[in-house]
Amino acid sequence: MARLKVYSTGICPICDKTKSLLIKWGISYEEVRVDQDQDGLREFSQITNGARTVPQITIDDKWIGGFTELTELHMEDELDHLMQQD
Repeated sequence: MARLKVYSTGICPICDKTKSLLIKWGISYEEVRVDQDQDGLREFSQITNGARTVPQITIDDKWIGGFTELTELHMEDELDHLMQQD
């Protein structure tokens, strides 16, 4: 199972951009489509304290935020550090 999880919908261009960047960066991820998965939607709502926008991203079930936060972590070289931790 991937350590990074992307909560998304099928009609979200920023979700697609997020997934493309993760692939480009060589980071595996699990996608949870909250528009198709009721259990995933409940998990999404709980872990993000009721966020209403996608994408939302977690690493090891710790919520890091959305696309902006993900790219900031990458630009500050913190994303690689988070992904290397066990």
